[in-house]
Amino acid sequence: PRAGVRRHVFRGGNFFIPRVFNTFRSELAVEALAAELDGLVAATKAFLSSSAAGLAVEDGAIDDGVLGFEVAATNLAGHKLPTAYPSRRAWLHVTVRDADGRTVFESGRLQRDGSIVGNDNDADAARYEPHHTVIDHPEDVQVYEVIMVDHGGAVTTGLIQGVEYVKDNRLLPKGFEKATAGPDIAVHGGAATDPDFAGAGDRVRYAVDVRGHRGPFTVKVELRYQPIGFRWARNLAGYDAPEPRRFVRFYDRLSHVSGAVLAGVEARIE
Repeated sequence: PRAGVRRHVFRGGNFFIPRVFNTFRSELAVEALAAELDGLVAATKAFLSSSAAGLAVEDGAIDDGVLGFEVAATNLAGHKLPTAYPSRRAWLHVTVRDADGRTVFESGRLQRDGSIVGNDNDADAARYEPHHTVIDHPEDVQVYEVIMVDHGGAVTTGLIQGVEYVKDNRLLPKGFEKATAGPDIAVHGGAATDPDFAGAGDRVRYAVDVRGHRGPFTVKVELRYQPIGFRWARNLAGYDAPEPRRFVRFYDRLSHVSGAVLAGVEARIE
């Protein structure tokens, strides 16, 4: 710092790579101080958790043993969320507990290896999780992401192989009109025809079978985020070269801290 000189900071969304730099600083010959990189990680996560998104649980009710509610996710950014390199993804982690604290339902739990429980693309590189309007099974999860396919229609994470999106349901910014958006920024997949997916956010209906459980029920929702999703790292494991082997090793070591919470909310439903 010098008197009379001002600093401008670009607070991006990638808290993961600075953590990689710090953990493997000797191997990567990193010169930045450890405290500086730790501070960058903390500041980035604080920025994301305060400025990126909002959440609400609405219209909660129990009918014939089924607990129904809507999750409204709001994009507070001026661009699609997440944006930038397509390895980034956000998703809804929803947990329902009964009056005894027992978990009745959970969708979207992040595992230690960086994968999301129930996400088809994490389980199988040839598949991908569709956009959901209703979720009534724990194996379904709402993932906001882009999915590319190659010229043969196969799902890929290779930028050179990718020729088009079959899914782009990243949360839209306020004022975005998906009906008139040009092809370069269009919504792709099921979100294109979802009336509840529009400028500024998305609404997802949840239906949870609570028969045999005692209320009131606590609904906890998190909008979670990864700068590098599981599949974008795991697909590199098949390449026999020093660089991908090294990166996969880095990711595997830190995959348990690859996610962050953008927003969270709890609701009590009688």
